[in-house]
Amino acid sequence: TPLQPGQPFKFSILEICDRIKEEFQFLQAQYHSLKLECEKLASEKTEMQRHYVMYYEMSYGLNIEMHKQAEIVKRLSGICAQIIPFLTQEHQQQVLQAVERAKQVTVGELNSL
Repeated sequence: TPLQPGQPFKFSILEICDRIKEEFQFLQAQYHSLKLECEKLASEKTEMQRHYVMYYEMSYGLNIEMHKQAEIVKRLSGICAQIIPFLTQEHQQQVLQAVERAKQVTVGELNSL
């Protein structure tokens, strides 16, 4: 209820101070809790960034390896194309069949190697 002129305070100064102290302690506890949560999230963010960098490096390495393998295939195909005409007809057929089989290798076959 609003205070009327001449009406004494309902709460004493000590009670008001205690109430302020309780509220301050509550806010401090909330601050501490939020600070811990923020630190936890910052730690998780750092860990996620570390994982991102690791996956990026792996992806980059795989991409480089894929380009290397493609270049090897291109060069070996060129060598085969140059050598095949010098083989006998029978050997030419065998080499061409082997090349066709190599072109149709599956991921399962690669994994089993």
